[in-house]
Amino acid sequence: MSATDLDTAASVRPHDDSPFVRACRGLPHDHVPVWFMRQAGRALAEYRAIRERHTFEEVVHTPELAAEVTLQPVRRYGVDAAILFSDIVTPVQALGVGVEIKPGVGPVVERPFRTTGDLDRLRPLEPDDVDFVLDTVSILVRELPVPLIGFAGAPFTVASYLIEGGPSKSYSRTKALMYGEEPTWHRLMERLAGITLASLTGQVERGASAVQLFDSWAGALHPDDYVRYVLPHSRHILDEVGALGVPRIHFGVGTGELLGAMAAGGAADVVGVDWRVPLAAARRRIPTGVGMQGNLEPASCLGPWEGVEQRVRDVLTAADGAVDHIFNLGHGVLPATDPAVLQRVVDLVHREGRVEDRRGRGAEPADG
Repeated sequence: MSATDLDTAASVRPHDDSPFVRACRGLPHDHVPVWFMRQAGRALAEYRAIRERHTFEEVVHTPELAAEVTLQPVRRYGVDAAILFSDIVTPVQALGVGVEIKPGVGPVVERPFRTTGDLDRLRPLEPDDVDFVLDTVSILVRELPVPLIGFAGAPFTVASYLIEGGPSKSYSRTKALMYGEEPTWHRLMERLAGITLASLTGQVERGASAVQLFDSWAGALHPDDYVRYVLPHSRHILDEVGALGVPRIHFGVGTGELLGAMAAGGAADVVGVDWRVPLAAARRRIPTGVGMQGNLEPASCLGPWEGVEQRVRDVLTAADGAVDHIFNLGHGVLPATDPAVLQRVVDLVHREGRVEDRRGRGAEPADG
């Protein structure tokens, strides 16, 4: 697709005027937008019915199924955006890296990356490698009444799975490579950044209205290490995606001390804030002109409605009507969550959330 084609595609995206996209851009809109990370699946009976007949990989690799699962929470909850149903390791799986998504565990790598030669297993990602993902995006862009968020795993988080062989609490092997073989580390991160960028670019070219870069485990890093070993590669991805004309959300868990770095330089339009950091504190750490997404504690949705209701109102109060706040959980929906509670959260945010027109970044003329 040429640059002219990309400009044209970006100018005609059907949901550019939606509250979600406008909030991402810091533009006035009529209600606080809300969506939930991991809203597709897990807590929904209709998703579990599909999983009784199909494995996770079968759903991801079948565009009609992946599109249906993406649509389910939009129908059920009335959220303001959909998140593509896929996985952060899908692109490297498509390149032949053996990764199994084990229920209750997560991605498990058949042959973990242990030597410099393992880098040769990561060639550039081509559109045909993930045609099933791109076809899912095309279906969703036609059928969704709200914006579609494309997503991908950031290089550090994907690298941690490849090196550790699966989920980790200490990331000891990952950090050993990072500290002990810095040139090899950066080569790995560069290759993963290229793969991630190709994945996100394909999703945007097919019509995704925004993207979210998940650096789920970056919170395991010291801020100085994050800036030295990780941020340049994530920023490269976000800078390049920014040229495609869609909003970019940067998210991690336990990243309270990294929020300023994650938002610096204008590479991200919105930074996700987990439940450990009050929004007021996050606002002080995030540069002016960058929005915030979050940050209801996911486990709070397991309690009685009265408690959930108060916590939702607390988040809305802390957001203080900011035009660039998107309501979300501080991480993903927990499997035991009652969908009826999430429905009530959406209704409450839409009913009581206020948006003040504070015209800042990207502000439009008063008559625009």
